[in-house]
Amino acid sequence: MTYSGEVTVGGPADVHELKDLMITKIAVGPMDNNAYLLRCRATDEQLLIDAANDAETLLGMIGDDGIASVVTTHQHGDHWQALAEVVAATGARTYAGREDAPGIPVTTDVLVGDGDVIRVGRVELTARHLVGHTPGSIALVYDDPHGHPHVFTGDCLFPGGVGNTRKDPKAFASLIHDVETRIFDVLPDETWVYPGHGNDTTLGTERPHLPEWHARGW
Repeated sequence: MTYSGEVTVGGPADVHELKDLMITKIAVGPMDNNAYLLRCRATDEQLLIDAANDAETLLGMIGDDGIASVVTTHQHGDHWQALAEVVAATGARTYAGREDAPGIPVTTDVLVGDGDVIRVGRVELTARHLVGHTPGSIALVYDDPHGHPHVFTGDCLFPGGVGNTRKDPKAFASLIHDVETRIFDVLPDETWVYPGHGNDTTLGTERPHLPEWHARGW
């Protein structure tokens, strides 16, 4: 079936099948968080992005093969409610942005900075540090050698705008600068965007609206 990226809490996962990578998206918890399970098709190694909530559902999605690692996109509590339980059950290595790791109540094994590479099997994900929603938010970019890029943006980029900066002009200026220079300026319109909540989008869909986002300040 064609991947849509439209998932609801309590509903089925949606699977985006790429040549080298399978991406399974599911919605969990009272804040409708998205969690993403990435599986290298060559090695079957798996990585989870945001153990947000409902460990039972996440572990069911992970299955008997387990996961090698969990990446937490940022320190806000709705993105790590199930992290301790998932790590205890799987022994996964934990990754988070260097500046946000102290705000996550599960030890971060690997501190991540801009440009760092995180691997799942033979697949490489490049971390981009985006400051403003939190000090240490990270997005993960998969530059598919067989197609267009894919980017997991946490709460830094959604359909219709950047993440919440709590009406702080400096935080907004920082976040939109980083999202523009590290995402929009270096990735093509075809890039598929997987946000921390809600539906997916593409950079091409959002790019024409950047001036509007600047003007409104959020």
